[in-house]
Amino acid sequence: MNAARSPYGFVSRIFLLCLAMLVTGLALPSLTQAAQRDSRYGAIVMDHDTGAVLYAVNADRRSYPASLTKVMTLYLLFDALNSGKLRLDSTMRVSAHAAAQAPSKLALAPGERISVEDAVLALVTKSANDVAVVVAEALADSEGDFAELMTRKAQQLGMDDTTYRNASGLPNPGQISTPRDQALLARALIRTHGKYYHYFSTRQFKWRGQPISTHNRLMLRYQGADGIKTGYINASGFNLMASAKRQGRRLIGVVFGGNTAAWRDRNMAQILDKGFARAGKGPDIRSASIESDDRADLDALIAAANRDSSVKQVSMRAAKSAETEEEGDDDPSTWAIQVGAFNSYKPAHSAASSAAKKLGGLVSTAAVDVSELHRGKKTTYRARLTGFTEDQARAACKRLGRAKQACQVVQGS
Repeated sequence: MNAARSPYGFVSRIFLLCLAMLVTGLALPSLTQAAQRDSRYGAIVMDHDTGAVLYAVNADRRSYPASLTKVMTLYLLFDALNSGKLRLDSTMRVSAHAAAQAPSKLALAPGERISVEDAVLALVTKSANDVAVVVAEALADSEGDFAELMTRKAQQLGMDDTTYRNASGLPNPGQISTPRDQALLARALIRTHGKYYHYFSTRQFKWRGQPISTHNRLMLRYQGADGIKTGYINASGFNLMASAKRQGRRLIGVVFGGNTAAWRDRNMAQILDKGFARAGKGPDIRSASIESDDRADLDALIAAANRDSSVKQVSMRAAKSAETEEEGDDDPSTWAIQVGAFNSYKPAHSAASSAAKKLGGLVSTAAVDVSELHRGKKTTYRARLTGFTEDQARAACKRLGRAKQACQVVQGS
């Protein structure tokens, strides 16, 4: 009998929950409590048409915008397109400074050229830091001069609490903004550069024959969502600027300081839902509070306890090293590599373990993951290594390919 359906299913679930809490020493915080304790957290939902604030928590708290910075970089690039300074088929030269940027990046070489349209696509999907600098240097004498133009434009748009120091959003203590300012930026971009906004809906584009998928997974799941940008550095946490349109009404949401990409996306979905529910129902709501979602938190913790208690599901987890601030834009734990699918558990585990040995230091933050999949009467065991950044996953598959071992890069959900 299925334990979840048995008379003892609920007791079993509570036992797993209690066990997880005893082992980890953790209480069961709600989304409300977790967000209020995190000094980086802030959020806002704004009506695109009227500018009315429908939801706000710490909306004026200053923090690091991370790769949301690239929205301003693109704003100025769209300005240049409108003025005729550049065309979509114009090409821009890659400097040594641009090529030296930390990941996430296209790995452009000094002296290479990239078209404006490819640059736009690389920024909205991969959030390529090297491309951001290419754009900056094409529009100003240096990236520093471009940052001054960015700050000046921010002031013109009413972004009074924003200062830019670079074009990418990579760590700089002087580069600060707020959720409210970033919502103003998104609204201004859509209103001023609407004919280019469709680029932010790009799910995938090809660069040198290789598909590059968007980091914005909320856009793939939330009804009406059509952009616009994710962001992550260690100091900021997981940021997101999003826009969604339902029944002719467009809302803009901004979240700063999520603990994980998944938490950030879920929180954004919740506050956009609140915004759509409140739209047109009264005056501006300037200081709404996050409402608790204890049931979802309970289910998440029980699921985590189930995963951790399964020896077959995750059989080996290396100690996680500290995240570096150059992760760029993606959740460091959301990429994986798949090394095969097998008819039984043992060869699947053996294949993943063998791959881990061949990769050596590249798996310092990864884990062997053998998943049992059921299709009709057939059971398949999928062998993966999880916990990579995108760049690490691609480097891992490249190394395994040289060793004649099958490997596929997989973007996590």
